[in-house]
Amino acid sequence: MNVNTQRYALALDLVDDEAKIAAYEKAHESIWPEVREHLLAQGVLGMEIYRLGTRMFMVMEVDPKVYSETGMAQASLNNEAIVRWETLMWTFQAPTPWTPEGQKWVPMRRIFQLR
Repeated sequence: MNVNTQRYALALDLVDDEAKIAAYEKAHESIWPEVREHLLAQGVLGMEIYRLGTRMFMVMEVDPKVYSETGMAQASLNNEAIVRWETLMWTFQAPTPWTPEGQKWVPMRRIFQLR
């Protein structure tokens, strides 16, 4: 990780349906250009999503001078393409058992780091 960046680790589940999981992965092979532009405009420098069964783990690297969790949330609500994308993605996604009501991706707590 670059010293001028911040990293977030987040978790979310998928609906336990192989066809939906395959469709979700297919959608991420080539995300909509508006989604990419939105993420970059919000200060997201890199993003990776990993999956094991229905559990997903996202690593997001951001520019802390640009990125704001609340700013990104508000910008997402004001962007018609992002609202459509998130509505579509939610048909594949499910909250984890630890996800607060009304949230999707939930921050994970780091418990170990090797330096």
